[in-house]
Amino acid sequence: MTYYPSSILDLINKISKLPGIGEKTAERLTLHILRSPRKDAQELAQSIVKVKDTVRLCKKCYGLSDSDLCKICGDSTRDASILCVVEQPADMVAVEKSGAFRGMYHILSGALSPMNGIGPDDIRINELISKIEGRQVNEVVLATGTNVEGEATAVYIAQCLEKYPVKVTRIASGVPMGGDLKYVDQVTLKKAMETRHGV
Repeated sequence: MTYYPSSILDLINKISKLPGIGEKTAERLTLHILRSPRKDAQELAQSIVKVKDTVRLCKKCYGLSDSDLCKICGDSTRDASILCVVEQPADMVAVEKSGAFRGMYHILSGALSPMNGIGPDDIRINELISKIEGRQVNEVVLATGTNVEGEATAVYIAQCLEKYPVKVTRIASGVPMGGDLKYVDQVTLKKAMETRHGV
C-alpha cells in the first residue's frame, strides 16, 4: 500500500484498528471518506469527538447515556420491581429491541472469568446487591451470556441473592426460532431439553 500518500495510509491504519474491520474494508472506507463532501467528513469527525466528550455511564444502571440518567432509568412508566442483569450495554440494547422487557436494568460491565483474572470485585456485583437492599425489587432476571463465563456469573449472582427475599430467574436458552435440529449443537440442544415448558 506504499502507493498511497502517508495521510491516507494513516487513516487506513486507524480505521483498521476498529473491531471487525480488516485492511481492505479500512481502505474502502478511507477512499469513501476521501470522495465524500468535506462537510460529511467533518460531521463524522465531530460525531466521534462528541461521543467521546458526552457519553458516560448512567448512575443507576451503568448503561451508556448523555446525562446522569439514561432514558430507561428516567422513564417512570418502567416497572422498577423487576431488574434485568446483563453483562454489557449492548446486551441491554438487544433485550430492549426484543420489546419483551419493561423493567429496569443493571449492567455488570463484564462477566466472571478467573482465567483472565476477573473476579467478583472486578464487575458490578456489589452495586447489584446494594440495589436489592436499597429498594423494592421483586425479581432479578439473569440475562448474562450462555457461555462458560456468563453461566458462572449467573450462578454466582444467584448464590449471592439467596439470602434476599427476591425471586431470581434466568433467561431461557436453546433452539433458535426457525432452527433446524440437525444443525443445533449438542450443548444447546441439551439446554433446550432441560428448560422445556408446556405448550
